[in-house]
Amino acid sequence: MSFHNNQSGFTITEITVVIVLIGIASLGLITFTNNTTRQYLGLQKDATSFSDLSQQSHRITNVLRGSTDITEATDESVTVYAYFFPNNQYVSQIRYYLNPDKNVLYADVTPMTSNPPTGLPVPAQKKTYTIIPFFYQAAGSKLFEYQDSAGTNLTLPISELNTIKGIRINLQTPSDGVQDDSYQTITTQVSLRNRKTNL
Repeated sequence: MSFHNNQSGFTITEITVVIVLIGIASLGLITFTNNTTRQYLGLQKDATSFSDLSQQSHRITNVLRGSTDITEATDESVTVYAYFFPNNQYVSQIRYYLNPDKNVLYADVTPMTSNPPTGLPVPAQKKTYTIIPFFYQAAGSKLFEYQDSAGTNLTLPISELNTIKGIRINLQTPSDGVQDDSYQTITTQVSLRNRKTNL
């Protein structure tokens, strides 16, 4: 009787090469999956952020459009008499402004005892609302710009606030993009149609 040892198998070198190739392929797949997931989450975050920005832009536009008077106008803040909530009995003194770091937009809302010129603010009832918690101000951009009746931009400081007939609002938030200085912006032009000149 004779026996033939005809067994064949993989050498250690072949097994090592296969393991290395599987590791490289797995690493590439994991990297691709992570990048795709990160991009998807970034786009989703940007979409949500832009939706919030759009809602706040609409809200600020409605408040300023219905304002009856302006008492302060700078490129980073504006104070008006307006209805902050539609069901309010009287207008409130509303001030939109940026924090010192220019990365949060707030609104101070102070109720009035009655409508101007007879009404007075009630400071004890003032409430501060965070309008845009993650604000981004691009270089050279202004939060508020003011126009006269001809649509010409007014130069700050504005000595006669009654000359303001329109306000351009530039709202911005950081984008989740690759660039550090990328951002989303919404610009709205408001005509002050309810403005009173005898207050």
